[in-house]
Amino acid sequence: MEFWKLFVTALMPVLKVLFLTAIGTILALDRFGILKKDARMHLNTMVFFVFTPAFALSNLAEAITFKSLIMLWFMPLNILLTFIIGSALGWLLIKITRAPRHLHGLVLGCCAAGNLGNMPLIIVPAVCKETSRPFGDEDACNRNGLAYASLSMALGNIFIWTYVYNLVRISSCKNSKASEVDDSPMNPASLPKTSPDNISTFPVGAVVFAENISQAKDSANGLEIEIARHDRVGKSSQVTKQAKLMKLLKKLAEKINLKALLAPATAGSIIGLMIGVIPQFQKALVGDNAPLHVIEDSVSMLGDAAIPAMTLLVGANLLNGLKGSSMQLPIIIGIIIVRYVALPAFGIGILKGAIHIGLIHHDPLYKFLLLLQYAVPPAVSISTITQLFGAGVGECSVVMLATYGCASASLTLWSTLFMWLVL
Repeated sequence: MEFWKLFVTALMPVLKVLFLTAIGTILALDRFGILKKDARMHLNTMVFFVFTPAFALSNLAEAITFKSLIMLWFMPLNILLTFIIGSALGWLLIKITRAPRHLHGLVLGCCAAGNLGNMPLIIVPAVCKETSRPFGDEDACNRNGLAYASLSMALGNIFIWTYVYNLVRISSCKNSKASEVDDSPMNPASLPKTSPDNISTFPVGAVVFAENISQAKDSANGLEIEIARHDRVGKSSQVTKQAKLMKLLKKLAEKINLKALLAPATAGSIIGLMIGVIPQFQKALVGDNAPLHVIEDSVSMLGDAAIPAMTLLVGANLLNGLKGSSMQLPIIIGIIIVRYVALPAFGIGILKGAIHIGLIHHDPLYKFLLLLQYAVPPAVSISTITQLFGAGVGECSVVMLATYGCASASLTLWSTLFMWLVL
């Protein structure tokens, strides 16, 4: 196919995204007041708990089988590589720009986590509907493309809510601890300086009292450690490896946020995969002749609202970035370079190597989606995570505004090149 035709084919879905995003931004303006803060919160709740899981469930149940699932084994590895490479580049960006400590999690998250749900779910079906038909029959392309994109969204949610969530959490905790230490009355930097004029006001009694408490605690701790050591010696024969393992797993479970890990979209994807993989479930629920097809049809109708609702929310949330913040310009430019220059270049090299070795089955649409995962803007979920911990909320809005503003040109050019490479 000619390069110009591929360019036009790649441009159409990006224009659709821009159009819906612009509508979301307009509806959030004070003049209209339709997507105000409360409305966005309620719509976001519907998308998170209803529309997105229904979308993932219906598409995966219809298009994924046990055979096709085995053929798609490279996708989790591909997404993991996007996070690893993006994190490495983000770490270099932090060192070069000397980003503030409380923004480390935000910078690493924006460089590592791409929008693996909304963008593929919009771009892939739109490409399939183009008159040029770059990936063959429209129905087959649309069915397989939605299944690939739904699986990408589910895997992306798992990585984002396990990796980026903890990055921002650790970064915000370090910043809050540093602030507490700096403001602590026991911090030498915050204590009044001793001089003949203020010697009487120096809190000597507080320091002595703290030292006495510290010594008493050290003695008590030493006694407790000695007693515990004797107890361990006496009971060491009774402690088994299984008990130690269970204790370790219990501590690990306490550290992991299982509620965040099992997001509704992930749960819907798991149920959809189970329906698609297990023949009995698929025969009962999927298809016009299935006895319970009304359930699958109803879930599919709910899922159809996911794409427009998510895109409108993206546009409404980008409005916060117009208000500005103290985000440094070099950091914003660095994130744009990482996401739209470095990562796609790495993606092409990785895919070429995987094809050469024979790790990927011959499906141009599947290859296109794997490449697209390297070129999408940062995940919208990052803004939710920053709001959760109150770390870099304004800076995140500016980053989202800049990156999604550049995405129109970047996605068009990279999508054109990707289609040229896989077709």
